[in-house]
Amino acid sequence: MKEFELKYGCNPNQKPAKIFMEDGSDLPIEILCGRPGYINFLDAFNSWQLVKEIKEALGMPAATSFKHVSPTSAAVGTPMSDALKKACFVDDIEGLDDSPLALAYARARGTDRMSSFGDWIALSDVCDATTAKLIKREVSDGIIAPGYTEEALEILKTKKKGNYNIVKIDPAYVPAVQEKKQVFGITFEQGRNNFAINKALLENVVTENKNLPEEAKRDLIIALITLKYTQSNSVCFAKDGQAIGVGAGQQSRIHCTRLAGNKADIWHLRQHEKVLNLPFLPTVGRPDRDNTIDIYISDDYEDVLAEGTWQTLFSEKPEPLTKEEKKVSFGDDFLRKDMPQTGTLHRYSFDVRA
Repeated sequence: MKEFELKYGCNPNQKPAKIFMEDGSDLPIEILCGRPGYINFLDAFNSWQLVKEIKEALGMPAATSFKHVSPTSAAVGTPMSDALKKACFVDDIEGLDDSPLALAYARARGTDRMSSFGDWIALSDVCDATTAKLIKREVSDGIIAPGYTEEALEILKTKKKGNYNIVKIDPAYVPAVQEKKQVFGITFEQGRNNFAINKALLENVVTENKNLPEEAKRDLIIALITLKYTQSNSVCFAKDGQAIGVGAGQQSRIHCTRLAGNKADIWHLRQHEKVLNLPFLPTVGRPDRDNTIDIYISDDYEDVLAEGTWQTLFSEKPEPLTKEEKKVSFGDDFLRKDMPQTGTLHRYSFDVRA
């Protein structure tokens, strides 16, 4: 396929629109289902680079959830606790623990479920049936991966009444070293950002404490690669093999930090026992549960607990989280016990792109 005609560009009035290779060669993709748009392909090609780089750096299956050309999260396929599975709405997925790729997407999608609504998905490996079943029940615009098993493809093709965007990319494709972009009719040209982010970057530890655990290196690399595919200024918190808070594209680094930190707080509070056991009515769908949970754990909790409102959401009125409960209590597994007491660090990897 030499080119692909798009329905329209960034906006419906921007026609005609297409993607093509400047040298006249074939596109490195196959469109297996649907008709992706301009923004869809921006999400697809950026998200694919992100998971490809994480896989190359760490040797683990990776997934990301993209929205409006920015990652809401990225993750590798590490085991999930029962609480995290429940918080991410994947505790009922059969075979989840046997699919590192499904675990990666479950983590990525579950990090910031509000922002991930209607996401574009990228997978570093061939999509299997377990991952496809997880994706099937989420609201999503499309997916890009190096391949799909026959069962996975059939599952995904049932989404959006057969119009779900499914893109297969050639994993061996390497873009030209020089890239171009036009702004206001003026062409910009630069070398591609091929800077390799890997564990070699973390060999020179300049602090007095030279101990940098392997899991911390993993999380730092995930955070760094995630930030590479955001617009600066950006801040990323990472933990347990995933980005848990991304504050991207803000003019102020302070606002980036607040945004990323707030998302990390929400990720943690969603695993609180009170939140996990909210007595939702069976008629309340997943998106409405996400919205309700975000409000419930915020200072505006009365918006969902007010008389006449809670009855539409819950079978019984839940107690709000107290201020003490909202103070994130990092358990023993969150603390670096090998650090001196005067310098105890939370096991969060924290990176900034300026």
